[in-house]
Amino acid sequence: MILEQVSWLDCLVFLLFLAPQLIYRVGFFQTVSCALQALPFLLVKLPICFIQERYRTPFQNRSPFVQRSEWFEDLAVGCVRYAFRQIPAHISRVFFSRYVALPFMRFRMLRLGYFKSPVHWQEIKMNTFQGLWISDGVNPDPDIILYYIHGGGFSLGSCHFYLEFLITMLDQLKATGYRAPAIFALEYTLVPDESYPVQIHQVISAYKNLCVNHDPSRIVLSGDSAGGTLALNLLLHIAKEQLNDSSRSNRWRMEVPAMAVLISPWVTLVSSKDKNNASDYLDAEHLHHYARQYAGNKISVHGPLISPGDCRDLDLWRKASPTKGFFFCYGAEELFAPEIRDLVEHLELAEIEIDARVETGGIHVWPITAWFLRSTKEDRLRGIKIMATGIREPPG
Repeated sequence: MILEQVSWLDCLVFLLFLAPQLIYRVGFFQTVSCALQALPFLLVKLPICFIQERYRTPFQNRSPFVQRSEWFEDLAVGCVRYAFRQIPAHISRVFFSRYVALPFMRFRMLRLGYFKSPVHWQEIKMNTFQGLWISDGVNPDPDIILYYIHGGGFSLGSCHFYLEFLITMLDQLKATGYRAPAIFALEYTLVPDESYPVQIHQVISAYKNLCVNHDPSRIVLSGDSAGGTLALNLLLHIAKEQLNDSSRSNRWRMEVPAMAVLISPWVTLVSSKDKNNASDYLDAEHLHHYARQYAGNKISVHGPLISPGDCRDLDLWRKASPTKGFFFCYGAEELFAPEIRDLVEHLELAEIEIDARVETGGIHVWPITAWFLRSTKEDRLRGIKIMATGIREPPG
């Protein structure tokens, strides 16, 4: 199931689903206040900036993102940039919640003629974790399982918001030759409801459950942004456990997965290299605030087991490396790019199998933004195909 680009009608329907949820979960007056504060940006600043940079600025002087983006994508990213910097997280999280994302996806399916999903998904709720299991519903024994951890600065997002993207990933894994791919998408507790180590305990618990029922050699660990942080944290925890208790029977020890495929991972929680730029929508100050909320009072934001980029122990990274290595996919213009490059270079020092794909002019989590916002099927699928091909043909 491959749906079309998000349309203006989709945007309108999204707002119709969003409004009552905001009123219910945030309150009427806060919702109205937030909307009124956004009006000057939407009606004045956004159109002026759009026209100025896209049509009145010489091409060579435009930001790298604008040079390569389509106009709808440019406008949408402008709105995301505003939301990330101006709308409080407790309001923004409603945009990505199950209660908005799921009915919105069902509307898009109906609009495009899908009265019943060709892909099976079900909610999994255990005592220590929950999430979504996605498969074709036909093959009970998957030959590959993508364990996906969503991003959102630890404060936003839900696996339901990523459902359309993940269904497309399932489709592309089949297209590369897998007989029966499946995906488990984790729904972890957001900040500030809980802070570290609650989230990593949920990540570990879900992974242990997958390993009980499936061979780790069939599991590919994946995630974007903060989800990439949690994925790397999981690998480091596995390595730490093995080094600390090498005498324990293999039957009881967690083993590393086959591979790690990471989209724009937030590798270093607080870094002096995090600099705002004209292309990306991320904001360093807000990110560092989210990072400190995530760490809470229990651990430093620079701890090697919470901030993977701060882990310089090559032996630990060798132990943490999946059997078929790492695959990184990120944008050249994103705020995290310098730290991702540093981590890639550090892993190469440890002689770990690694492949890094950098998108020229790309912004944060560009395969996901391109999927929703690009106009042609080829452009929308390109990032997902890169990832699926990387899984099928791992580094080395």
